[in-house]
Amino acid sequence: MLALAAAAVAAQDREYVTADTYTRYELLAPDSHSFKILYEVTETRPSARFHFNIIRPGSEASDESVVDRATGKPLPFEVISGKAAREDGTAGEQRLQPEAHYIRVKLARPVPARGEARLLIVKTYKDAASYFTEGPVIVFTRSLGIPRNAIVLPAGYELVSVNTPVQVATEADGRVRVSYINSNPGEVTSRLTAKKLP
Repeated sequence: MLALAAAAVAAQDREYVTADTYTRYELLAPDSHSFKILYEVTETRPSARFHFNIIRPGSEASDESVVDRATGKPLPFEVISGKAAREDGTAGEQRLQPEAHYIRVKLARPVPARGEARLLIVKTYKDAASYFTEGPVIVFTRSLGIPRNAIVLPAGYELVSVNTPVQVATEADGRVRVSYINSNPGEVTSRLTAKKLP
């Protein structure tokens, strides 16, 4: 019973996501330790005026932007701590982590009952603990709790190994895309390796 209670609290502290949430990671030059993230999420909480997207601790974020998928127009946002969002009331009933930082997106309009707001959040992370090299191979390893994910290798790289069942395809520009569905109730630690083609 205690374990179930702890799991419930952990679930409340995680960022709000829906079943159609999708994340695409585009790995940049290996020595940059950086990757571009395209994150699609649907906000469905009735009357919600803001959406909060956590900046994962240990990652250095840059080049952020947010688009309303219904109109294609940019949405205003700012980076704010969970503590500040709680204090100014914009967090509502969400249990944000006090010391974590979030991209707080102001929605075009409050979410209506049985309605939704679809967002595209773009950002670049620099995170040497998630994206690094081991000898001749590059490694991307990350705990992923999003239902649908894709990892795009840098140009000129081929997949060597991955620890989860995936679908492998080639992008129009020749880059390799590795996609998978997370059907687990919680996060899965994904580890992918790749090497440069001769």
